[in-house]
Amino acid sequence: MEAIDPAYGTATLLVIAAAAVAVLLFLIIKVKLHAFLALVLVSALTALAAGIPVADVPSALSYGFANTLGSVALLVGFGVMIGRLLEVTGGAQVLADTLIGRFGEKRAPLALGVAALLFGFPIFFDAGLVVFLPIIMTVARRFGGSMLLYAFPAAGAFAAMHALVPPHPGPVAAAEALGANIGLTLIIGVPVAVVAWYVGAFLVSQVIGRRVYVDIPVSIFGEMNGGRDDAASDGGTGAQGNLRTETRSAPSFLTVLGVLMLPFVLISFNTVINTLMTAGVIEKGATWAEYLKMLGNTSIALLITVIVATLVLGLRNHSMADVTEILDKALGPICAIILITGAGGMFGGVLRLSGIGDALSGSLSNLGMSLILQAFLISTLLRVAQGSATVALTTTAGLLSAAVAAAGLSSVQLVALVMAIAAGATVLSHVNDSGFWLVSRFFGMDVKTTLKTWTVLETTLGLSAFALSLALWAVG
Repeated sequence: MEAIDPAYGTATLLVIAAAAVAVLLFLIIKVKLHAFLALVLVSALTALAAGIPVADVPSALSYGFANTLGSVALLVGFGVMIGRLLEVTGGAQVLADTLIGRFGEKRAPLALGVAALLFGFPIFFDAGLVVFLPIIMTVARRFGGSMLLYAFPAAGAFAAMHALVPPHPGPVAAAEALGANIGLTLIIGVPVAVVAWYVGAFLVSQVIGRRVYVDIPVSIFGEMNGGRDDAASDGGTGAQGNLRTETRSAPSFLTVLGVLMLPFVLISFNTVINTLMTAGVIEKGATWAEYLKMLGNTSIALLITVIVATLVLGLRNHSMADVTEILDKALGPICAIILITGAGGMFGGVLRLSGIGDALSGSLSNLGMSLILQAFLISTLLRVAQGSATVALTTTAGLLSAAVAAAGLSSVQLVALVMAIAAGATVLSHVNDSGFWLVSRFFGMDVKTTLKTWTVLETTLGLSAFALSLALWAVG
């Protein structure tokens, strides 16, 4: 579905968007209306207020909802299956113990963040986060304190890699539109992402975690017993009373690492081959490459991983009937997460279709400021207006491509522009961003707390990346 011709001017559309966000926050925070109902209601009202024809409103609502569910539902479903098998079999505990043994107890948050940086190279933010959840929760339960101390370093790492580093789609698309070299973008993007993560996400997460206490949420992977996941407690049960986790028969560290690495390896087939095709190294449409890309599709990769985890983890101590019951129990609690995330995508989709983003970007593209600052500001405003970081990245790059081509920039300056656009597309995650709702629900936070914590962390991460892009621009 394409955006409609704006019915109002830019100022009016911005007022409508701001009012929609304010009403949404009021309904969720003050009225305590369920987030799913509030998102659907405000999305419908916003579509009408922005001038979308009444006959097209249902299509506008389903556009963002269906697109988001299409990418999130399978990922979350397969991810919680993998997570539950890791918990029930003791695999999450084995991995957590190994990480802590290598880094030390005081560096547990750092260990989680470093691991997420490594795993986040090929995998998208949402998929990486859901696969990492059991490890995060296991470490948090072991050492206590706010959940954010352990969750945000990992979540911030996935966000940094997803926004700044090829072969993720946003930076690849931006680099292609601006004529930046993909290889150089990768070489520069990795250290920029790591430094921006450490300053803007890890250090900030430790400050936030000490000031804002968030209890360890009821596990989405199974039932809890006395505040601890049954599968993690000594001699506890799994999803059912007859499924016990025996630490003596827990899988080896290499087995657990292999299961976790499998989706990342498979997904890298897709992302790396796409990058090589874009660069002209591999011929587009090559049959062998298309097969590898299919295996690397995130949903297919996670499906394969669930099957492998069932064979090497689940069937170690349980029958197939027991494993099926474990997986069935894991799916129930994620219904609300999936629906709320889809509704968040619906809200962002309505804002995009209403023309708010296009009107905003069109009015900002000729302000006479430097290209690097213009790139950051346009990307930031698009991110705030419609929620999607990828849309903000690609749209901003497209708007600036002509000016960039005429400016005669160096290869490093082109990469700096890509980093600045990615930085702007990272800041100020809020209620029109489906990732905001994933973080909120996975970590058991209400909307107000998520705004005070995750929105702040995403903003400091983006500002750190922008500061580094300014340095690159100056020396390029």
